[in-house]
Amino acid sequence: MNFIKNKYVTIASAILFFLCLNACKTQKKTETELPVIQKIDNDGFTTIFNGINLKGWVGDTTYWHVLKNGVLEGKVTEHTRLKRNSFIIYTEEQPEDFELKLDYKISQLGNSGVNYRSEIIEGVPFALRGYQSDIDGKKRYVGQNYEEKKRTTLAYVGERVTVPPMPAHISKNNLRKNIEKNRWKSREVAKLTEHIAELKQQVNDTSWNTMHLVVKSNRMLHYINGVLMSDVTDMDTINRRTKGYIGVQVHTGPPMVVKYKNIKLKKE
Repeated sequence: MNFIKNKYVTIASAILFFLCLNACKTQKKTETELPVIQKIDNDGFTTIFNGINLKGWVGDTTYWHVLKNGVLEGKVTEHTRLKRNSFIIYTEEQPEDFELKLDYKISQLGNSGVNYRSEIIEGVPFALRGYQSDIDGKKRYVGQNYEEKKRTTLAYVGERVTVPPMPAHISKNNLRKNIEKNRWKSREVAKLTEHIAELKQQVNDTSWNTMHLVVKSNRMLHYINGVLMSDVTDMDTINRRTKGYIGVQVHTGPPMVVKYKNIKLKKE
């Protein structure tokens, strides 16, 4: 009698175990599929990349992937070389005054950047025109202010720049006349420091770096690891933009990998 009783208890326990196991699997799958609620930190920053999928972002999935560790990866291989720069774009909003924080890591030959207050270029897939905080693996340009598909370099690393109104002889439809060596010629430049090499040494070669952009009114501050890399005040009312899209880039050139995580936004 005890044998039969113990037998039924064992069978019941086994059934209960498998039911619980199946429920856990179902619950895990459901949690993964549910949209992630944006988290707001105590300092007012909101997470805009959920680390699970590309919800809220659009880009060419040939190049952009979400890794299991909550990282957004941009990867160009020998077989997927680009003919033009390609962005993954945050489409949920176009912030005006804001702060943006993110962590990034890039391969030695990598070239990338974080665009903001940018416009989508019609007829060109996943292309942006606008301000960019540059990133490159060799640390030549990291943190400079480069205006993609427009006025080109506004401030190099270590510069505080005021961009005056556009010269009267220059047309908005022919900006190339005021560009020389990939640099906007109308710039009033002061140095943030005399020690540019030491400034660049604050950027990690192979480990994660933190970028912090402070964009308010017509002034744009680019920080890397807490160090101010460039400072631009844009007085050019014809060409400047006061709002637009945020996006991150993979660049033409050799195969590369760039990784982003902890992408957070605080609006004014």
